[in-house]
Amino acid sequence: MVEQSLQGEPLELADALPLRDDVSTDEITPLPILTHYDDKLGRYPYTGFKAGEAFPIGTDAIRASGIEVVVAGRRYGKGSSREHSPTAEKAAGVRLVIAESFERLYRQNADNIGLFTSTDFGLVARIRAGEAIPVEDLVAGRDALAAAILKSGGLLRFGQQFMRDITVPPDAQDARPRTLFEKIVARHALATELTQAHPAPGDGAFVRADLRFIHEYYTGMAAHMLHATFGRPLVLHDADSIVVFEDHTSYVAESPAHVRGGLVPNVHRMVEAQREFAAAYGLRSHRTLTEEQAAMDDGTNVAGISHAMVAEHYALPGQLVVGTDSHTPHSGALGCVAFGIGTTDMANAFVTGAVRLTVPQALKIVLDGTLAAGVTAKDVVLQLLALPFVREGGGVGNVFEFTGDVVRRMTIDERATLTNMTAELGGFTGLVAPDAETVRFLRERRGIDFEIEPWMRSDDGAVYASTLFIDGTQIPPMVAAPGDPGNGLPLAAVDGPVRIDIAYGGSCTAGKREDFDHYHAVLRWAADRGLKVAPGVDLYLQFGTTAVRDHCVAAGYMDAFERVGARILQPSCGACGNCGPGGSVRADQVTVSAINRNFPGRGGPGKVWLASPPTVAASAIAGELVSFAALQARHP
Repeated sequence: MVEQSLQGEPLELADALPLRDDVSTDEITPLPILTHYDDKLGRYPYTGFKAGEAFPIGTDAIRASGIEVVVAGRRYGKGSSREHSPTAEKAAGVRLVIAESFERLYRQNADNIGLFTSTDFGLVARIRAGEAIPVEDLVAGRDALAAAILKSGGLLRFGQQFMRDITVPPDAQDARPRTLFEKIVARHALATELTQAHPAPGDGAFVRADLRFIHEYYTGMAAHMLHATFGRPLVLHDADSIVVFEDHTSYVAESPAHVRGGLVPNVHRMVEAQREFAAAYGLRSHRTLTEEQAAMDDGTNVAGISHAMVAEHYALPGQLVVGTDSHTPHSGALGCVAFGIGTTDMANAFVTGAVRLTVPQALKIVLDGTLAAGVTAKDVVLQLLALPFVREGGGVGNVFEFTGDVVRRMTIDERATLTNMTAELGGFTGLVAPDAETVRFLRERRGIDFEIEPWMRSDDGAVYASTLFIDGTQIPPMVAAPGDPGNGLPLAAVDGPVRIDIAYGGSCTAGKREDFDHYHAVLRWAADRGLKVAPGVDLYLQFGTTAVRDHCVAAGYMDAFERVGARILQPSCGACGNCGPGGSVRADQVTVSAINRNFPGRGGPGKVWLASPPTVAASAIAGELVSFAALQARHP
């Protein structure tokens, strides 16, 4: 069907059904393409789209076809926050995407660059008939702010027209019971010519952020659009609250996708563009840490994956934090509102201090009972992802507030796995109310004596769109089968032995201190029995931050890691973004990984199973998918 469309053959909607659901931004613009941030992106939209075993959309195919309208199923644009995806579509000539539903970040990014999106399938027949479609019909059903941005031609043009005067009203003491999310947003609300300071769910709004952070895949694009729009030099709003990270590219010279595509020089130029921008405007920066630098490190180089670094060094309960990455909700584990935004949103926030959002509804996730031994927060998330409610998009665009006995007993590192993977759940953000564990974490990790204020909790009687009750005692060790994080099933239910070639432990989701405690518990047990990584299997362990590395060194973990034959990698996103060792190089390879998503092509051409840190470590020793308990049973 896709090939017929590219060749200009007319297709009726009825003939094309069922439409493809879950088209991810990894498929719209595979990660190596992100080294471009200008019109060159128009050569590449959908080059990662996989139909069966084929990749039917090649370089320049959309431009050459003259296609202006793309039609798809549910949850279009899921995954990364990369604005490169709608930018590539628009640069290739696409003017409108029609889908049954959209992921929040993708749709907001499309709005910001003036790419129309609609859920009105009645438009298909009208456009096919040659009817001229009024702009009002294209923005029907959108909130007033989204409609105004689209009519203005994008966010930066909108900002020039409507964001000259921004006021900061006092937090209105709303008498009704409110969620913690609502309270934090109210304390950060802004009023503009077109938006209210106290919007209701579904309304477009602007808020101020306590922290804005960006990394090297987005800074060049943001700088390019800002200088093109406003000239040089820029006047940045509150530059002290902007932090710049290099966290994706430390090992790019070992990324088969980047090496094979000749993209390593592009990456280096991208990094230099970020460094030049940070230097020009005096921004705080955390630079990458290579193997050579790590060998000479005297402990003063603080580096790591942005999300983990923000939780370790910056975010505080009650704050509002934004970053150019879908896993920004990581810091919601501390009781702050943290969410991902696109490049244009961040560029606008750099110069105005205002961050756009469409006010979401909240879901309450009550995790009661006690988790069984060996079951981790990652297993909980994979269980949630497999729920029909989530699979069908019930959480898309909503706040996930995690509560219950299971959550109260979790450490901040484990809570961060829940909030981090709100991105995979389709949510706006994830949030856990601060408590004694939050205070302990801030004192232990950051030397801060933080006092929780009485307002920092959801009120009794606060309104939620839905409440999900999950019995923690019923959650087993879980995995997600290749292709989508929502392909969850109990590890014990996997058909037959699944041989693996690669095991990877790392990423913002699974490179934290407690994750390494899990890796070590398994690998120390193995080392004490003379066991090693199975023949033919490569095990990679990659620290999330230098603080995690230092913890492992101080705790004596490195001995066990080395004895079993693991390769240890310095802090970086690495294989999670197909940017370093740990990704596959052949289609027949199978990986078990503790990362957060396994969309087609994200971890290389092979198949990727998602699993918890202990399952990844145990599987590396066994050479096949197994839980730690099952591995122990094999070696009594």
